[in-house]
Amino acid sequence: MNEIVNLKGVGKTYDKNGQKTVALENTDLTVEKGDFFLVKGASGSGKTTLLLSIGGMLQPTSGKVQVLGKTLNELTEKEKVKFRADNIGFIFQMFHLIAYLTVKENILINNQVKEEKISDKELIDMANELGISHRLDHYPSELSAGEKQRVALARALIKKPELILADEPTGNLDHENSLVVLEKLKKYCDNGGTVVMVSHDNQPDVFANQLFTIGKKT
Repeated sequence: MNEIVNLKGVGKTYDKNGQKTVALENTDLTVEKGDFFLVKGASGSGKTTLLLSIGGMLQPTSGKVQVLGKTLNELTEKEKVKFRADNIGFIFQMFHLIAYLTVKENILINNQVKEEKISDKELIDMANELGISHRLDHYPSELSAGEKQRVALARALIKKPELILADEPTGNLDHENSLVVLEKLKKYCDNGGTVVMVSHDNQPDVFANQLFTIGKKT
């Protein structure tokens, strides 16, 4: 199966006290296996809403979200949690590391949900590859921004997901650390993985093979 993500007419509208706010206009898109799919658009255009809909963390108001052949709209919350744990990795701008867990524990956090356990060798190999092996017993408060994002990247990559969703993963990083993240995501795609990434920056443009602007395809 080459089609990883398929969205048809997906939109999200919030209704508060009778006042409607459109977070995402009706959107169609298709992501194929191996794509580095970059989503861009003005602030407030719905980029993060789109990403959360693909990840099954947000129920759209309209349309259909299909990921790896599953229609997420039709799954229960429990089924979505398992589906994400088994198939999707997430990377966020604010890292979302758990403060009271060590780097090692943060990387392995999904081990508690995913049936296929991660070995110590896989952990060490991943930490060495990302240059954080000397930080495994440290806590997030002891890390630089670049190190935190590499931990978040390790957490996403180590479970070998079919799909990685990345929300502004270079937004808080300098140029050098941004390159580390983008190069690792590109390598992941070259090895058969798929990335859907949201970004304001121009730096990721040269790494992506598909560019989608909210509202139109370019």
